[in-house]
Amino acid sequence: MLTTSTTRVLEPADLDAALAVLDRDPVANAFVAARVRVAGLDPWRLGGEMWGWYAGGRLESLCYAGANLVLICAGPAAVRAFAERARRAGRRCSSIVGPADATALLWSLLEPGWGPAREVRRNQPLMVTRTLPEHIAPDPRVRRVRREEMDVVMPACVAMFTEEVGISPLAGDGGLLYQARVAELVTTGRAFARIDDGRVVFKAEIGAVTQHACQIQGVWVAPEHRGRGLSETGMAAVLHYALRDAAPIASLYVNDFNTAARAAYRRVGFTETGAFMSVLF
Repeated sequence: MLTTSTTRVLEPADLDAALAVLDRDPVANAFVAARVRVAGLDPWRLGGEMWGWYAGGRLESLCYAGANLVLICAGPAAVRAFAERARRAGRRCSSIVGPADATALLWSLLEPGWGPAREVRRNQPLMVTRTLPEHIAPDPRVRRVRREEMDVVMPACVAMFTEEVGISPLAGDGGLLYQARVAELVTTGRAFARIDDGRVVFKAEIGAVTQHACQIQGVWVAPEHRGRGLSETGMAAVLHYALRDAAPIASLYVNDFNTAARAAYRRVGFTETGAFMSVLF
């Protein structure tokens, strides 16, 4: 039995204990929780290891170590323990993402060995809603993307990713992993768009779903259509799908400098409940 503070890689038998930690904050942890509920804790299926931090024999905190490094319910002692494990393992992730305070501490410990980062976004408000907007009618032309429309929606997805992250998702493997992810969202009915004359005008996806909450991502309006309120009416439409078909709570996080998006989300009923931080490599 573990009686002192320690970390280890979790195994499939630890699933219930890991889910109990994830359920402590089902909104902030939606992305990782969704993956774990589908894939379990087997690293091959999960796409990375799940590290656990124990105090007095009890699993208290998690850290997902895959394409992203993500802290879950981690206080300062857990963050320091995860940072030491990450230093020993070496950087294998393309980003660090998580609650702002814990992620800031983690990055301060990892930056001497892992830095410099390509970009650090220290304040990304986490926004949540449980209700549909009362005063904004959903765009009736926003609908689920059909499988045969992959070629139509893919350029918009690439444009959104490049604009948001600063690099193209087609780099490296030619975009195979990214295309597979988009295809998964389309196939599962979680990709939405308004398509006019064969071109995407607005799009968004429900990137993660659990019984408690879902996370909306990839919100994008074609540049020539911006400033016309399409992000608001489009998001209102996506919320109808999200809150009706996916989960009772919808969330997203947004860069603090994107004041237009934050204002649009507030107008459709989102409120800021916390903050994330991202370190991009």
